[in-house]
Amino acid sequence: MSAALLDFPPAGPSARDLMERALDPHILLGMPHLNGNGLSETWLMKELGHRHWLMLACHLGLDNADFRTANGEEAYAAICATSLTDARFDMVQANDILTIHSRLSAVSRTRTSTRHELSIHGRSVGAVELISTFVHRTIKDNNHSIARVTLPEPQGQRFQPSLLAQNAADIRNGRLATPFGFPVPANKALRTFRFDPSASQEFNGAGLFYFAEYQALADRALENWFPRKGSLVRKDVFFLGNIEQNESVFFDLIDFSDEQRTVHGQLRRENGKVIAKIFGTWTCLR
Repeated sequence: MSAALLDFPPAGPSARDLMERALDPHILLGMPHLNGNGLSETWLMKELGHRHWLMLACHLGLDNADFRTANGEEAYAAICATSLTDARFDMVQANDILTIHSRLSAVSRTRTSTRHELSIHGRSVGAVELISTFVHRTIKDNNHSIARVTLPEPQGQRFQPSLLAQNAADIRNGRLATPFGFPVPANKALRTFRFDPSASQEFNGAGLFYFAEYQALADRALENWFPRKGSLVRKDVFFLGNIEQNESVFFDLIDFSDEQRTVHGQLRRENGKVIAKIFGTWTCLR
């Protein structure tokens, strides 16, 4: 009499286990994380956006970052503002270990903030805050129909103030007068750069124009106009809309200051609808 041995494959890690691994504070840096000027801002924003969503899922008690409305429809934790300060990305090299210390706080019933302190060998190379709000499409497959939606929240949570979140609300409502010393109302653009984003490169898995690509497109235009601009010091981006695939997007240079090394620009659709406001400071601007 013989017994057959059943070979069951070992159980893999759960999504929750992998979320915790993805939030490890230490990353060994290599070519995917860098560019010719040091740490890649675009990679960093994608990484921090991913961490923001995972932290939010953990905060809401979910096993993965599958956010749903009350009736079960897919929802997205859309980034509505980012702020990068005290950047020293030119210090970062291959084989450095980047340490990211992160914390999450609820700003309101609809908005969440994560703050990320960045360091190499104990030395700060920047700090980033991201603000998100839950959205969904009110018209199927239509990125112009994105609207806010409220999801269930943990009971008894306390809201924490965020200047970035307040500035984002004020820009959206036309109340913020002079961020970075520039007037917000868009006058005639000094220069304009046109882009035709790639569906396979600049859109994310939800079919939305990826938030990290807004600043990437702006940088392409600025490098064309200011080929010898120095290292990035600070950048605030406020997101006001999205685009459809196969839709052109335009970056307008609204104002800049050689003395202050600051730039005010905006991304817009062809019909003039502004989808982002961008303010940045570099070590030099020329």
